[in-house]
Amino acid sequence: MARVQQRQTVDLSAYPDLVVIYLGMQAKSLRGLRTLLSYGQRITRSVEAAPDGLLRHQFMMFSLFPPHLGMRQYWRDFDALERWARSEPHRTWWQALLRDPGGTGFWHETYFIRGGIETIFLDVNPPTGLLSFAQAHEARGAMFSARRRLRVQGEEQAPPGLTEEEFYQAR
Repeated sequence: MARVQQRQTVDLSAYPDLVVIYLGMQAKSLRGLRTLLSYGQRITRSVEAAPDGLLRHQFMMFSLFPPHLGMRQYWRDFDALERWARSEPHRTWWQALLRDPGGTGFWHETYFIRGGIETIFLDVNPPTGLLSFAQAHEARGAMFSARRRLRVQGEEQAPPGLTEEEFYQAR
């Protein structure tokens, strides 16, 4: 007797503002491998605290050689994601990573159920995801923050980890 496959879909009507974000970190050196592993432990503790609006968190491996790990997260809405990203401990992690990537490259791609995609890539080589085929631009001015890249209305939920001026002065 043939096995009947279970074929399912989902009803997302309860999540009209759903946001899916993929994040990745590439280790570029032995120091980068240590940085990568230390961030993994910190993120595990942070998501175990169940931040408001986080619906699901999953770790992923993009490659073993070179080490390139990441995660996929589902958020109720952009405001919840932004609020978490700009709160402690994430704010401190992002500031430290922007000042010194610790031998890593970092990226994220954010997808919105209502349409729109935004990305950021920090010292990513070789290019991955959208960076591997779409034209890259420097993240300055209107392209500096996720909210501005997406043209999301409303006030930022908290100040950024580093302002644009602070980021480019630190480089």
